[in-house]
Amino acid sequence: MTDTASTLTPVLTDTWDAERSWTLATYEQHGGYRALRKALGMAPDDIITAVKDSGLRGRGGAGFPTGMKWSFIPQDNPKPKYLVVNADESEPGTCKDIPLMMASPHTLVEGVIISSYAIRANRAFIYIRGEVVHVIRRVQAAVAEAYAAGHLGKNIHGSGYDLDVVVHAGAGAYICGEETALLEGLEGRRGQPRLRPPFPAVAGLYASPTVINNVESIASVPSIIDRGAEWFASMGTEKSAGFGIFSLSGHVKRPGQYEAPLGITLRQLIDLAGGMREGHELKFWTPGGSSTPLLTPEHLDIPLDFEGVGAAGSMLGTRALQLFDDTVCVVRAVLRWTEFYKHESCGKCTPCREGTWWLVQTLARLERGEGSEADLDLLLDQCDNILGRSFCALGDGATSPISSSIKYFREEYLAHLTHGGCPFDPARSTAWAGQEVPA
Repeated sequence: MTDTASTLTPVLTDTWDAERSWTLATYEQHGGYRALRKALGMAPDDIITAVKDSGLRGRGGAGFPTGMKWSFIPQDNPKPKYLVVNADESEPGTCKDIPLMMASPHTLVEGVIISSYAIRANRAFIYIRGEVVHVIRRVQAAVAEAYAAGHLGKNIHGSGYDLDVVVHAGAGAYICGEETALLEGLEGRRGQPRLRPPFPAVAGLYASPTVINNVESIASVPSIIDRGAEWFASMGTEKSAGFGIFSLSGHVKRPGQYEAPLGITLRQLIDLAGGMREGHELKFWTPGGSSTPLLTPEHLDIPLDFEGVGAAGSMLGTRALQLFDDTVCVVRAVLRWTEFYKHESCGKCTPCREGTWWLVQTLARLERGEGSEADLDLLLDQCDNILGRSFCALGDGATSPISSSIKYFREEYLAHLTHGGCPFDPARSTAWAGQEVPA
């Protein structure tokens, strides 16, 4: 068995347990803003090169190389350059960026300053989900502290570099996690995805060159500049370098945030979390939130990196590991997720707007034990009409739990039909006929 104690790599989470960890004083006591001073003495292109060499890939789900994304900004464009931080965390099961901003907002702020300097942006925006008011206030307070300390504003630390940071409260929509819908919301319009091209790197916020990165991606930059690209690249796997925050939720004894190198396995993470709850076994799990195809116990030992999870037929996504034990009805869980996607569809394109509605109708009928086995093929056909045909990835994500659950749990779907309802619910199934219903 692996020594799980040595598996954790607390970098982003290192100071979360420090007293008043969110304050500037505590952050600087632990080496905060040291990387900024080092970065201001470097050429912007050298910072981009360092981030490229580190192998940092986007921590928001897609896994696109961060340094490469920065290098796409056309520096010969006379328009201003912008950095936008996507803090609209709302994928079901994803809960890493919000605790990071609560426990150590200055890690993000320092990352914003270094990243903005690298792409030659003089204004940056942190777009935070509107419902999490406590997080918005905490990040606003950290930005104010950074201004007061001279880390933000005019001529930062005598470098000649100016930067203003705006903390923007979103209007509250899952679709605004999609980067172009986020830009629409930031500009004051309804959150709906934009047609691409042009891509944000060329014509993003206010039709100007824009880099959009996830909170964790930007928060990882100070440690790369401070400790070196080689240090970061030495962790993780060959194509998925570095560390990441894995969010374990569901039926484990100690749910929470576990920061570890990419490539760790779920078996190791469950060991760290104290195992599954007493008397029960793992039944199914999501590697990256509910929009990634679900996996089963047979996948416990696949490396949790972009390539390993992809080879298993799913996506690493945001590393939102939702674990469900043998008491959970997979049909009911998938129905709840699908209801969420139907509700959050922005309605811009027909495949997603109409498709998610029909997915819910068909799934709900099956969950009640109505319909026939042909409805499973109907579901897969509906998924096929949405996948790859919707305007953005929301439609694709809605199909993932459905098609993967039918692949692995087809018999459970059929059991709903033979039992006249959910076999896990004594009140709604003929499977319990003649038996005493549990209290």
